[in-house]
Amino acid sequence: MSEALPAPAGVELLETRRLRLVEAAAPRIPPDEQAAVNRAWDEAVRANPALFDGPAVSCAGLRRDDPDGLVIMWARTTYRLHALRRVPGAAVWLPSLFVNVVQPTDDGRLLVVRMSSWTAAPGRWQLPGGSAEPPEDDGLLDTAALRRHATRELAEEIGADTAPDELTLWLVIRDEGGSAGVLFLAPPRPAPFLHERFADLVASETALGRDPELDRITLVRSPAELARLSGPHADYLEPVVRRYAARRS
Repeated sequence: MSEALPAPAGVELLETRRLRLVEAAAPRIPPDEQAAVNRAWDEAVRANPALFDGPAVSCAGLRRDDPDGLVIMWARTTYRLHALRRVPGAAVWLPSLFVNVVQPTDDGRLLVVRMSSWTAAPGRWQLPGGSAEPPEDDGLLDTAALRRHATRELAEEIGADTAPDELTLWLVIRDEGGSAGVLFLAPPRPAPFLHERFADLVASETALGRDPELDRITLVRSPAELARLSGPHADYLEPVVRRYAARRS
């Protein structure tokens, strides 16, 4: 049976065997808030020109479908509308929907990564992954689509190719703001392989004149090792590392 697992205040870990995604209508943004969003977005782009206003997905709700399943309501949006979080007293809130990969090594450690200074979360430690994207044309946003997206993120950020069917749906995380993350568990890989693939990726991107999305990767075995990494951490990171360590033991 699925259950909510202990986590720090504001973060909920939900085990699930099945996931159903249902599209919902995007919320209407009042004109005054839309104007404030545009100002906040323009300010953010001036501070970080690498930001772009591409298609994105918002989490419109999360509920238990049955003891072993979850339903995620999602809506089409763009990255610009995430600037609503910077508008004081905004009547509309657009939580994120994202995917992450829990990549273990064959000696029991977990891969954690640090975002580069030019990204939307500079210096933050997290799991490989990123915001979910809406389907194109008549495509579906379902567990298979999220699994494919997760494998792309792992390849683009780490340089490690993994077949989608090798990823196992493991956890859904929800924070106090309503954002939801779908976590997939990857098969264990040798630690040298992960470091070599990342080094090759960084060298390739640098040779092309591009800055990699990640500036560092490392491996941790426990929350205590994670705590020694300086800089901000994604709010879900410590409870996920703790949960995986408990799972192994």
